[in-house]
Amino acid sequence: MSRYVISLGGNALGKNATEQKSLLKHVAEAIYPLIEENHDIVIVHGNGPQVGMINLAFSESSSTPLMPFAECGAMSQGYIGFHIQNALYNIMQSKKHQRPISTIVSQVLVDINDTAFQHPTKPIGSFYSKEEADEQIKTQGYTMVEDAGRGYRRVVASPKPLDVIEKESILALLNQKQIVIAAGGGGIPVILENGRLIGVDAVIDKDHASAKMAEIIDADELIILTAVDYVFLDFNTKDQRTLKTATLKELEELIKENHFKKGSMLPKIEACMAFVRATKKPAVIASLEHASEAFNQLSGTIIKYE
Repeated sequence: MSRYVISLGGNALGKNATEQKSLLKHVAEAIYPLIEENHDIVIVHGNGPQVGMINLAFSESSSTPLMPFAECGAMSQGYIGFHIQNALYNIMQSKKHQRPISTIVSQVLVDINDTAFQHPTKPIGSFYSKEEADEQIKTQGYTMVEDAGRGYRRVVASPKPLDVIEKESILALLNQKQIVIAAGGGGIPVILENGRLIGVDAVIDKDHASAKMAEIIDADELIILTAVDYVFLDFNTKDQRTLKTATLKELEELIKENHFKKGSMLPKIEACMAFVRATKKPAVIASLEHASEAFNQLSGTIIKYE
């Protein structure tokens, strides 16, 4: 049996709860072959759109107290975890196959001295006009930036994950052959201060959190499922090329040549490289549509140590 960490993008989960439940049926179908073969599975999901919606709902309500961002992250872990559990349970029932599933509300340790806190870059929530953004800065103390000509959005820090606080619980569940959903949205970012854990306003990149999770649980493979079948060079140009395999050294050169965009493929590449570098085990970037082939390294871009 093998041990997998599967990373699902938050944008792939839809724009509302109804759409999310529908889309997760396809996710469950894609993951089911691994369940049937009794492999160990940890699922890490994104939550960028979802946590932004939760935060916005509280911040724009005049009658509801403002909800700290860490608590909004915990809420998103709960309801997205519920939907994933529900989808997996239903497909297992239809196949007459049973395995327990658990969602772990996960805290992920970050460093308060991470330079990301001095330079927030992760956009969340809705778009605002310049006047509305100025009001958010004045009344809420938010950092607001112009986003690709579409308006202004709040940005928060995106620090690197150092550890998963609930790792012992996750490992115990895996050893009992449970399917585990953990570090949702990259995990709830916490810092250690005078021996106490404190939640902070930040969003951890879910692919980097997936890589750290895969390292911690000694996964045999990290699978990042996204919207494209492969990593491409010169993406969306007449010179577009498919990258089917790559080593760490090759990717380092491609990054220097600016082949991957910061807001899309670069974090996925860097996360895979971190896992491969730490473990010398492979990582795969593939589409959800071809997930079952990707699990067997028959589809997607395979990243190897050398």
